[in-house]
Amino acid sequence: MINVDRLTYSYPAADAPALRSCSLDVADGEFVLVAGASGTGKSTLLRAIVGLVPHFHGGRFAGRVTVFDRDTRHHPPRELAELLGFVPQDPESQSVVDRVEDEIVFTMENLGVPSITMRKRLEEVLDALGLSALRERSLATLSGGERQRVAIASVLAAQPRCLVLDEPTSQLDPLSAEELLGTLSRLNHDLGLGVVLAEHRLERVVHFADRMAVFDGDRIPISSGSVREVLRASPVVPPLVHLARKLGWDPLPLTVREGRELAAKIRPRLRSLPHVAPTVGDPIIEAKSVRVALGGREILRGVDLTVREGETLALVGRNGSGKSTLLRALVGLLRPHGGSVRIAGRRPSETAIEDLAREVAYLPQTPESILFRDSVSQEISFTLRGRARDPDPNAILEEFGLAAFADKPPRDLSAGERLRVAIAAVLAGDPRVVLLDEPTRGMDYGGKDDLAQRLKRWRGEGRAVVIVTHDVELVAQAATRVALMAEGEIVIEGDVHEILGSSPLFSSQMNKVFDEPSVLTVDDALLALGNSA
Repeated sequence: MINVDRLTYSYPAADAPALRSCSLDVADGEFVLVAGASGTGKSTLLRAIVGLVPHFHGGRFAGRVTVFDRDTRHHPPRELAELLGFVPQDPESQSVVDRVEDEIVFTMENLGVPSITMRKRLEEVLDALGLSALRERSLATLSGGERQRVAIASVLAAQPRCLVLDEPTSQLDPLSAEELLGTLSRLNHDLGLGVVLAEHRLERVVHFADRMAVFDGDRIPISSGSVREVLRASPVVPPLVHLARKLGWDPLPLTVREGRELAAKIRPRLRSLPHVAPTVGDPIIEAKSVRVALGGREILRGVDLTVREGETLALVGRNGSGKSTLLRALVGLLRPHGGSVRIAGRRPSETAIEDLAREVAYLPQTPESILFRDSVSQEISFTLRGRARDPDPNAILEEFGLAAFADKPPRDLSAGERLRVAIAAVLAGDPRVVLLDEPTRGMDYGGKDDLAQRLKRWRGEGRAVVIVTHDVELVAQAATRVALMAEGEIVIEGDVHEILGSSPLFSSQMNKVFDEPSVLTVDDALLALGNSA
């Protein structure tokens, strides 16, 4: 079906190849998972498979890629569209029309699908991806996760022979992600739909894949084979596999069920870990009865929230529950039509943006939207000047591991690298309050661990941090408190162990495996078992 033969590719003006002697075969009807650290070439490989490399991006291309016997050098993306459906990392960028139903129909219209067939497929994908209730909605009123599902529905409705997906669950809540991957698995098994999927959150997808390819830092697939075989030595593994390798479990468990069966033998050794409540200071964020309406719909319905200095609060909930809207209301990007907000002693609606920005850092769901300078160092310097600090960016570049990218344009970096730049840029200048919306989208496990350590350090420094995230593993690593949102309201909030330990949906792999509220991470599990990390 797909053959990548010794592909070496460099983007225009790039110093080094994005892919180097890359070879990969995907059989007809196979489900292949592509993994690896940020910047190792995963997205470039997918773009080469669908013909965007080199037809759209240009650059230097050597080797060969064939798709159903069509050489991508001689067949541009439009001639591959009937065979391949592609959803990029930023599906928002490919939206064409404003209404959900029209967006899904658009691709089929371009392929000349008969109207009767088009209507049938539309209803099928709306049901399969849980979008029926959103069919009349404007895309502008959807959450990031909802827009991601619409993008997947658009390509699925065209009924290609293979789907090529770049981080399709990055903005989905745990249940939506499981439903999406379950749908892809059913289509793969029942209809022979091929799937090539790049993903960082491996805990969500490894048990669905037939085969796995892992990239290393030299932009070469270092291993390709069965999922269990590759995970034995892979540099990137989900928490359950990390624990299994530490404990010498064989075969490696891929699902929580398999993990629970193996853990049953050692559960008598497990001890409950003591919980030390964090030291917190005065309230620095206060929201009272906040109500926000968008597009004629009330998104927030009387939200009350208090966040104190030295606290890390995670906002979790299903897609469209109001999490990002609440964050934007806290920072003053949305004006509530009811209630009040105070942050860092100010009312955002009455404070100049530049004054508020000196004490409050905000990372939006799409970090590219705040990166507009010509180089990474200029992005950092811009924030430092705005906060009346020394504009020399070198210390920040070193702290965030960005020195090698100092002179590069942010748009030339991978999604995970751009995210790291955006986080460094908004945090330059020591803000007292940090608001992060999906900060691990496109981030590998190493980057996530680094971010978790930073969050803990900021908490110790007395900063207040609020994270909107669907990444339960990050919550388990770094949050002190969790607020669960639904239908524009905070349903419950409390200590991270209390909320994650009692939730069947928003719970970490380790908590599901051991069913012990004090065990949320791999380090917790090893400590509770008396093993050293």
